[in-house]
Amino acid sequence: MKKLKIKTGDTVRIIAGDHKGVEGKVMKVDIAKNKAIVEGANMVSKHEKPSAKNPQGGIVKKEALIHVSNLSLIDAKSGDATRIGFDVRDGKKVRFSKKSNEVI
Repeated sequence: MKKLKIKTGDTVRIIAGDHKGVEGKVMKVDIAKNKAIVEGANMVSKHEKPSAKNPQGGIVKKEALIHVSNLSLIDAKSGDATRIGFDVRDGKKVRFSKKSNEVI
């Protein structure tokens, strides 16, 4: 099983691609594909058939997957993009910000 440095609920900035500079919250992470869905970023148009949930159907805008290499975690302390490291502190494996050295 792969270990990703980005988790659901993290605030990230897109650092490469068409949506560079956009910030948002990670809604879902696909570990098998190394991709994540960021709220409000990488919007695509999808055609949906009419269903009980959406009786009208039609074209719907929704977020698409973005590769995790194009995402950088936002440091809560400084508001800047930071890299993530893993460390054992108090007997637990934790993620920490390499910029501020704070546990995430």
